[in-house]
Amino acid sequence: MASPTSDPSRVAIITGAAGDIGKVIATRLASDGFAVALSDLPNRSTELNALVTEIVATGAKAIAVTGDVTVEKDVETMVETTVKNLGSLDVMVANAAVFKGVFLDQMDTETWDKIFAVNTRGMMFCYKWAAKQMIKQGKGGKLIGAPLCAAYCASKFAVRGLTQVAAIEYARFGITANAYAPGFIEGTQLWKELQDTAEAEMGLPEGAFKTQIASNMIKLGRLGTTTDIAGLVSFFASKDSDYITGQTFSSDGGMHMS
Repeated sequence: MASPTSDPSRVAIITGAAGDIGKVIATRLASDGFAVALSDLPNRSTELNALVTEIVATGAKAIAVTGDVTVEKDVETMVETTVKNLGSLDVMVANAAVFKGVFLDQMDTETWDKIFAVNTRGMMFCYKWAAKQMIKQGKGGKLIGAPLCAAYCASKFAVRGLTQVAAIEYARFGITANAYAPGFIEGTQLWKELQDTAEAEMGLPEGAFKTQIASNMIKLGRLGTTTDIAGLVSFFASKDSDYITGQTFSSDGGMHMS
């Protein structure tokens, strides 16, 4: 069901849409009234097409656009395909990310480079080509990134800085740029990686690790859900956030406070 502030003519791209959080974001924005372009790697096309079918069955518009966000030409094509099929681009949700559960002293260069390629360079390409299209359209738009361990945290801190730069540079075009920073989200690949690391390095089984995190680190006493994150992205994508830009909002149950 569309929200009171939704506009049925608005179009959103969600990268990493075949992932745990991406799927829920895509479904939420479609229910808010957006036409959605779902993007992920070619080897996730089966999952993307299934999600498109699911969304279209609700009466919303959706297409699948495969590509690699680390390849600039793929991102350019993703934007062009979206506009060609759905008419415009109003919201870019740069959600694609990778995480490897290794400590810094065990990090190899290949893993480090891959994490930065997806989490930072990929998001920069998404911001760049989405902004080009939004400027061409002349009606503003919204850029939404996802910052959040060593290389992962470092790459996601870069996302915060890049989001602030985008907010400054594109403000004169009516384009806002904000980021969402998930905490521990149950059922995601990141959470599974953290559990595996905790068990391998500290001997903590899944249940004990979850209890320790929830009771000692999270003020609300529970892990987050993908629905929690989708709700925040829905707000950023809506007109209710028109006067917010350059900000990173944490959805982590009070784990970090600012």
